[in-house]
Amino acid sequence: MIGEIIAIGDELISGRTENTTSPFAARHLFAAGHEIYAMHTIGDNPPLIGEVLKRALKRVDFVVVTGGLGSTTDDLTNEAVAEALDREPTLYPEVLKRIREHLDASQQASNLEKMAWLPQGAEILNEKAKMAGYLLVHNKVPIFFLPGVPYQMRELLLEHVLPRLAGWSGNHHRVRQRIYKTFGLPESVINQRLLALERRDSVHIGYYPVNCEVHVSLTVLEKNSQAAEEKFSAADLVIRDVLGDALYGTDQDTLASVVGELLLAKGKMLCVAESCTGGMIGKRITEVAGSSTWFAGGVIAYSNHLKEILLDIDRDLLKNYGAVSEQVAIAMAARLSERTNSDISVSVTGIAGPGGGSDEKPVGTVYIGIFSNNRVTARLHHFSGDRARIRETTTCTALDTVRRILLAD
Repeated sequence: MIGEIIAIGDELISGRTENTTSPFAARHLFAAGHEIYAMHTIGDNPPLIGEVLKRALKRVDFVVVTGGLGSTTDDLTNEAVAEALDREPTLYPEVLKRIREHLDASQQASNLEKMAWLPQGAEILNEKAKMAGYLLVHNKVPIFFLPGVPYQMRELLLEHVLPRLAGWSGNHHRVRQRIYKTFGLPESVINQRLLALERRDSVHIGYYPVNCEVHVSLTVLEKNSQAAEEKFSAADLVIRDVLGDALYGTDQDTLASVVGELLLAKGKMLCVAESCTGGMIGKRITEVAGSSTWFAGGVIAYSNHLKEILLDIDRDLLKNYGAVSEQVAIAMAARLSERTNSDISVSVTGIAGPGGGSDEKPVGTVYIGIFSNNRVTARLHHFSGDRARIRETTTCTALDTVRRILLAD
């Protein structure tokens, strides 16, 4: 199905609050096989809310609206929808009862009861939940109204919206989608390699730089299920061939999770020695559930002193070559592996800036060391961008280096 997402709130258009609900909804709707036609972020303006909603209803199969369902005077979504769709505001006793049951001493019932007045025909998504959220079907198009509070919105989307859409009788299209995640190939190169594929009927390709990675989306939209499957499989083979070893995973994969799967399959343990990244590599790794089965841990040796006492780096080595050097990167990886008895260790040392660079070693100079199969090597990299960009790219490159070493094994 093809859908549209509308996020409502003055706090969003003023920049006071980041809109995290729309990207979350888009990712999960896309993963469930739906195509997003457009996303809007608008203020608490009733005429504008009505205008955007009515326009969406003319061109998509479903709409997801977030925000403006609360009890304060600036929460105007329900009133705006009732006016725009000519649906009389109606008191829902079950919602009112639930609100009264969950009142605490600091809240006034008169304010919260506003949340029980919904457009006529509204169907409550979860009658037991504390949060607002309902479905309204208008001219056979389902509109899901969800709270703007991120954790409340996520719960209703995953547990109620996605299941309802999966069985919706209005689904006239068969959509097959996949996200391909790459590292190491520029977006322009990927685009050139996939130009011929873009010309195929019913095949849509998208390109999305995400931090230091480039993600490629494949969408095949067909009314016939078999035709969609055949076109999708053919396009999938082309994309995998074109991307080669720059393709590290799909959909929900991350560089860290893919590295973990490879380590687990080979029965190996990884450890990390970080300087300029300050723990970012370890953070990415430990965000993966179950990483304790393949990740031993790491050391953040930012200063030369800690490099000496924690990693046993020789003082003369630091003095003669400097902390940012091939020799020190090699020593960091080798010493850590010795101390932890890990199969693989990766080290990073570099100059993230904005200061600290020189003609010989400018900002962005980074050495990444790797110990594996009783061999230790280091490679020099020159990254560009600001401090955050250099540290992010270093983190991704270190993980990708481990990935490629494991694949080569």
